Amino acid sequence: MEKEIINRVAKSGIITINLEEFYPQGNRVLFDIKEHLFQGLILKEKDFREFIKNEDWSAYTDKYVALICSEDAIVPTWAYMLLATNLAPFVKKVVFGDLETLETVLYNEILNKLNINAYKDVRIVIKGCGDLPVPKAAYVEITRLLRPVAKSIMYGEACSMVPLYKQPKKN
Repeated sequence: MEKEIINRVAKSGIITINLEEFYPQGNRVLFDIKEHLFQGLILKEKDFREFIKNEDWSAYTDKYVALICSEDAIVPTWAYMLLATNLAPFVKKVVFGDLETLETVLYNEILNKLNINAYKDVRIVIKGCGDLPVPKAAYVEITRLLRPVAKSIMYGEACSMVPLYKQPKKN
Protein backbone atom coordinates (compact mmCIF):
# COMPACT_ATOMS: atom_id res chain seq x y z
CA MET A 1 0.00 0.00 0.00
CA GLU A 2 1.45 3.35 -1.10
CA LYS A 3 1.36 6.40 1.10
CA GLU A 4 -0.59 9.33 -0.24
CA ILE A 5 1.62 12.25 -1.19
CA ILE A 6 0.51 15.38 0.62
CA ASN A 7 1.45 18.81 -0.65
CA ARG A 8 2.20 20.53 2.64
CA VAL A 9 3.11 23.80 0.95
CA ALA A 10 -0.36 24.00 -0.64
CA LYS A 11 -1.98 23.25 2.73
CA SER A 12 0.19 25.75 4.61
CA GLY A 13 -1.79 28.79 3.51
CA ILE A 14 1.36 30.48 2.27
CA ILE A 15 0.77 32.99 -0.51
CA THR A 16 3.51 33.49 -3.08
CA ILE A 17 4.11 36.93 -4.50
CA ASN A 18 6.04 36.87 -7.77
CA LEU A 19 7.21 40.39 -8.56
CA GLU A 20 7.71 39.41 -12.19
CA GLU A 21 3.92 39.29 -12.50
CA PHE A 22 3.88 43.06 -11.94
CA TYR A 23 6.53 43.74 -14.60
CA PRO A 24 5.26 46.53 -16.86
CA GLN A 25 5.47 45.44 -20.49
CA GLY A 26 7.10 47.81 -22.94
CA ASN A 27 10.43 48.80 -24.41
CA ARG A 28 13.01 50.51 -22.24
CA VAL A 29 15.27 53.16 -23.75
CA LEU A 30 18.33 54.75 -22.23
CA PHE A 31 18.71 58.27 -23.62
CA ASP A 32 22.30 59.37 -23.07
CA ILE A 33 22.74 63.11 -23.47
CA LYS A 34 26.48 62.64 -24.11
CA GLU A 35 25.72 62.38 -27.84
CA HIS A 36 24.79 66.08 -27.76
CA LEU A 37 27.79 67.47 -25.88
CA PHE A 38 30.24 69.87 -27.46
CA GLN A 39 33.68 68.19 -27.40
CA GLY A 40 32.27 65.74 -24.85
CA LEU A 41 32.37 68.42 -22.15
CA ILE A 42 29.51 70.88 -22.24
CA LEU A 43 26.04 71.29 -23.62
CA LYS A 44 25.59 74.25 -25.94
CA GLU A 45 22.07 75.57 -25.56
CA LYS A 46 21.63 76.71 -29.16
CA ASP A 47 22.77 73.37 -30.62
CA PHE A 48 20.74 71.38 -28.12
CA ARG A 49 17.58 73.37 -28.80
CA GLU A 50 18.11 72.78 -32.52
CA PHE A 51 18.33 69.03 -31.86
CA ILE A 52 15.17 69.18 -29.72
CA LYS A 53 13.32 71.04 -32.49
CA ASN A 54 14.32 68.58 -35.24
CA GLU A 55 14.07 65.26 -33.38
CA ASP A 56 11.20 62.89 -34.24
CA TRP A 57 9.89 62.30 -30.72
CA SER A 58 7.21 59.92 -32.01
CA ALA A 59 10.00 57.30 -32.27
CA TYR A 60 9.65 57.02 -28.47
CA THR A 61 5.92 56.28 -28.53
CA ASP A 62 4.82 53.92 -25.73
CA LYS A 63 8.36 53.43 -24.44
CA TYR A 64 9.85 53.86 -21.00
CA VAL A 65 12.77 56.30 -21.15
CA ALA A 66 15.63 56.85 -18.71
CA LEU A 67 17.65 60.06 -19.12
CA ILE A 68 21.35 60.11 -18.22
CA CYS A 69 24.67 61.64 -19.13
CA SER A 70 27.35 58.98 -18.99
CA GLU A 71 30.13 61.56 -19.36
CA ASP A 72 31.48 63.70 -16.55
CA ALA A 73 30.22 66.86 -18.21
CA ILE A 74 28.48 70.13 -17.50
CA VAL A 75 24.82 69.48 -18.21
CA PRO A 76 22.33 72.00 -16.84
CA THR A 77 19.20 70.69 -15.17
CA TRP A 78 16.96 72.44 -17.70
CA ALA A 79 18.36 70.15 -20.45
CA TYR A 80 16.83 67.07 -18.80
CA MET A 81 13.65 69.01 -18.18
CA LEU A 82 13.48 70.02 -21.84
CA LEU A 83 13.95 66.41 -22.91
CA ALA A 84 11.19 65.30 -20.54
CA THR A 85 8.89 68.02 -21.87
CA ASN A 86 9.32 66.81 -25.44
CA LEU A 87 9.16 63.10 -24.60
CA ALA A 88 6.11 63.32 -22.31
CA PRO A 89 3.41 63.33 -25.01
CA PHE A 90 4.78 60.09 -26.48
CA VAL A 91 6.30 57.93 -23.75
CA LYS A 92 4.72 55.79 -21.05
CA LYS A 93 7.21 57.18 -18.53
CA VAL A 94 10.37 59.28 -18.47
CA VAL A 95 12.74 59.42 -15.50
CA PHE A 96 16.13 60.85 -14.70
CA GLY A 97 18.58 58.04 -14.06
CA ASP A 98 19.75 54.74 -15.49
CA LEU A 99 17.62 51.74 -16.47
CA GLU A 100 17.67 50.35 -12.93
CA THR A 101 16.33 53.66 -11.66
CA LEU A 102 13.60 53.44 -14.29
CA GLU A 103 12.63 49.92 -13.16
CA THR A 104 12.66 51.06 -9.52
CA VAL A 105 10.32 53.97 -10.26
CA LEU A 106 7.97 51.73 -12.26
CA TYR A 107 7.82 49.11 -9.51
CA ASN A 108 7.34 51.68 -6.75
CA GLU A 109 4.34 53.09 -8.59
CA ILE A 110 2.83 49.64 -9.08
CA LEU A 111 3.52 48.33 -5.58
CA ASN A 112 2.17 51.44 -3.90
CA LYS A 113 -1.17 50.83 -5.62
CA LEU A 114 -1.48 47.30 -4.17
CA ASN A 115 -4.21 46.59 -1.66
CA ILE A 116 -1.81 45.66 1.12
CA ASN A 117 -4.67 44.90 3.52
CA ALA A 118 -5.48 41.85 1.37
CA TYR A 119 -2.34 40.32 2.92
CA LYS A 120 -3.35 40.95 6.53
CA ASP A 121 -2.32 38.07 8.81
CA VAL A 122 -1.12 36.02 5.84
CA ARG A 123 2.08 34.01 5.51
CA ILE A 124 3.88 35.29 2.42
CA VAL A 125 6.81 34.11 0.38
CA ILE A 126 8.27 36.63 -2.04
CA LYS A 127 9.51 34.63 -4.99
CA GLY A 128 13.12 35.15 -5.94
CA CYS A 129 15.03 34.34 -9.10
CA GLY A 130 13.40 34.96 -12.41
CA ASP A 131 13.89 35.97 -15.99
CA LEU A 132 12.86 39.63 -15.85
CA PRO A 133 14.95 42.52 -14.45
CA VAL A 134 13.13 43.10 -11.17
CA PRO A 135 15.25 45.61 -9.24
CA LYS A 136 16.37 44.82 -5.69
CA ALA A 137 14.60 48.01 -4.65
CA ALA A 138 11.26 46.36 -5.55
CA TYR A 139 11.98 43.52 -3.11
CA VAL A 140 12.79 46.05 -0.41
CA GLU A 141 9.63 48.04 -1.17
CA ILE A 142 7.25 45.05 -1.11
CA THR A 143 8.80 43.95 2.18
CA ARG A 144 8.37 47.43 3.65
CA LEU A 145 4.74 47.53 2.54
CA LEU A 146 3.87 44.04 3.77
CA ARG A 147 5.60 44.10 7.15
CA PRO A 148 2.86 46.00 9.01
CA VAL A 149 0.16 43.54 7.90
CA ALA A 150 1.68 40.14 7.12
CA LYS A 151 1.83 37.27 9.58
CA SER A 152 5.21 36.33 8.16
CA ILE A 153 7.40 37.20 5.21
CA MET A 154 9.85 34.85 3.56
CA TYR A 155 11.99 35.02 0.45
CA GLY A 156 12.76 32.35 -2.12
CA GLU A 157 10.91 29.27 -3.29
CA ALA A 158 8.62 26.91 -1.40
CA CYS A 159 11.45 24.38 -1.14
CA SER A 160 14.02 26.83 0.22
CA MET A 161 12.51 29.85 1.92
CA VAL A 162 14.55 32.35 3.90
CA PRO A 163 12.55 33.79 6.82
CA LEU A 164 12.61 37.58 6.94
CA TYR A 165 9.87 38.62 9.35
CA LYS A 166 7.47 37.01 11.76
CA GLN A 167 4.67 38.95 13.44
CA PRO A 168 4.99 38.87 17.23
CA LYS A 169 2.47 36.64 18.98
CA LYS A 170 -0.59 38.48 20.22
CA ASN A 171 -1.51 38.05 23.89
